[in-house]
Amino acid sequence: EVASGAVPGRGALGVRGAGGGGPAMALSPYVQAMQELFRANTRSREFPAHGAKVHSVAWSCCGRRLASGSFDKTASVFLLEKDRLVKENNYRGHGDSVDQLCWHPSNPDLFVTASGDKTIRIWDVRTTKCIATVNTKGENINICWSPDGQTIAVGNKDDVVTFIDAKTHRSKAEEQFKFEVNEISWNNDNNMFFLTNGNGCINIL
Repeated sequence: EVASGAVPGRGALGVRGAGGGGPAMALSPYVQAMQELFRANTRSREFPAHGAKVHSVAWSCCGRRLASGSFDKTASVFLLEKDRLVKENNYRGHGDSVDQLCWHPSNPDLFVTASGDKTIRIWDVRTTKCIATVNTKGENINICWSPDGQTIAVGNKDDVVTFIDAKTHRSKAEEQFKFEVNEISWNNDNNMFFLTNGNGCINIL
């Protein structure tokens, strides 16, 4: 079952647009080298990142940085070197767990975190500082950045999805759903918004 409605208007490693959809793009020599490296080294490795369980990971649009969010109230960013992940920084400021995070779709220096402290925070890896804090109405568990970079959607435990202007950091629209919202995402054309719900359905807005 798929439902639809209307709301205001993601590649990884240079393969496709962020979010995994969209037209294929040529692989850079760097990405090709990384693919060969991983084919030759199939054994998994562990990289210490946090003092508590990790809730979320996401690659930057350039494929060089991996961010993680944790129950320890922090986010970490790793730089992908040829054969390892090198930790760049920890990002502190949230008063509760970092439940999800995502990167700007085209700027590899910006990412945003969603927390149970009823805020989202935008971070710049060049300064290692929070450049914006946006207060929300509930404990946040989902977040995604629109493909055009203009809107951040955040979902909370009360099944409210808020659309925030990425420049002004103000709410553009808000919708309360009568079902459990488990995940949110845009399509690559930026004209449809998807929600998975507790009723076994995908809603298209």
